[in-house]
Amino acid sequence: MTKRILPVFLAFVMLLALGMSAQASSQPTAIVFWHSMSDEAGVLVEKFVKDFNDTIGKEKQITVEAVFQGQYSDATTKLNSVLTAETYDQLPDVMNLDATGKVAYFNSGRAYTLDDALKADAAYDIGQIQPITLNNWEFSGTKLGMPFAASTSIMFYNKTMLDAAGVKAPETFQDIIDISAKLPEKTADGLEVIAYSVVPNTPTLANWLGQLGSDMVNNKNGSEAMATELACIENGALAAFLTQWKAMYDAGALRNVAGTTDQFVAGQLAILTTSSSNITSLLEKIGGAFELGTGYYPKVTPEAHFGATVSGSCLVMFDKQDDARKAAAWELVKYLASPQVQAEFAAATGYVPVNAGAQDVPAYQELVEKHPQYEVPMSQLAITPAEMKSVTVGPAKDFYYAIQDNIAMMLDEGLSVEETVETMAEELGGLLRQYEQANK
Repeated sequence: MTKRILPVFLAFVMLLALGMSAQASSQPTAIVFWHSMSDEAGVLVEKFVKDFNDTIGKEKQITVEAVFQGQYSDATTKLNSVLTAETYDQLPDVMNLDATGKVAYFNSGRAYTLDDALKADAAYDIGQIQPITLNNWEFSGTKLGMPFAASTSIMFYNKTMLDAAGVKAPETFQDIIDISAKLPEKTADGLEVIAYSVVPNTPTLANWLGQLGSDMVNNKNGSEAMATELACIENGALAAFLTQWKAMYDAGALRNVAGTTDQFVAGQLAILTTSSSNITSLLEKIGGAFELGTGYYPKVTPEAHFGATVSGSCLVMFDKQDDARKAAAWELVKYLASPQVQAEFAAATGYVPVNAGAQDVPAYQELVEKHPQYEVPMSQLAITPAEMKSVTVGPAKDFYYAIQDNIAMMLDEGLSVEETVETMAEELGGLLRQYEQANK
């Protein structure tokens, strides 16, 4: 009798356990999403999260809470504070991360990388993501995150002003010098007309060095391993750039201050180089006051190669020691990288769609047909050499300002190119060595 009851009892226990497991797996999952999107992009991100919660989230019992964490650098500072204090329960499940947080994320010990997610979801077609945007978020052979807000630096110009002056859009630094001499001295409102106004920093200098076939730092601009030294000194690339930069300044074609979109919209600044994510806002602000021209990022010399690195941000996930939360995080990431979301995001901002399928969405096709300015960043990325990568360094903030300060000193204090190369090699190289020593 007992022998017959025991198998039945064991079967009942197994069925009960399976039922409890199924019930547990279907429990609602709440995750947190840190983002750094403001203005129109921020409004869109909040909308996307709501749409996700109302559709996929409702179906899979996932609820996402979107939390704005300020600028990328502010969010990275908060991330570093959490990691330093080891208060891992305060980590988000998904984070909108830019290059300033790449190394911190990789070394966090709590990364749930894109490679990890792809292993868990072999059915996902990563081939739909634009390779050049995907490769930008690789570090030390690991795909860290999914590209999301991808952009590239392009040239905006006041086509109406240039047409009236009888000049074409510039392609090189020398072209900017030639154009500056033919521009009007003042606008109709009496503002002084400025040809070009910018202060180089880490990403922009990486573009110009990349055009010359050089990385800024070793290990493929820090994408393969920690950057430990400069890679643009011995090959002469930094000196070549500084020579042409100083020539623009000496000719009066360049102002050693950051040009603003307000100056450009007011018709005071003829040429503005900035992120392609500004296309939509510039079109709206100009409002037909003049024709907005867009072109490739200007080249250092005629022999240089057109192109600019991918910039923007990606979506990274954290391992909160909870499989349900990791699965939920991945569902959100896939949704935000989907063709429809990427098409809507790109159309409203000027970011480049990271999903190739976005270009087949009718609303996006209509936008590009109406405003050809949106074609420029995509076509520029298509011809940008694959080896041109954005810079990843540990001391990101200090490195950024050291570049600005040293180049400003060359122009403002009349230092020679040779002196500037020497001081930049010493200061920037020192920052890399100090970081390496502190993080061995």
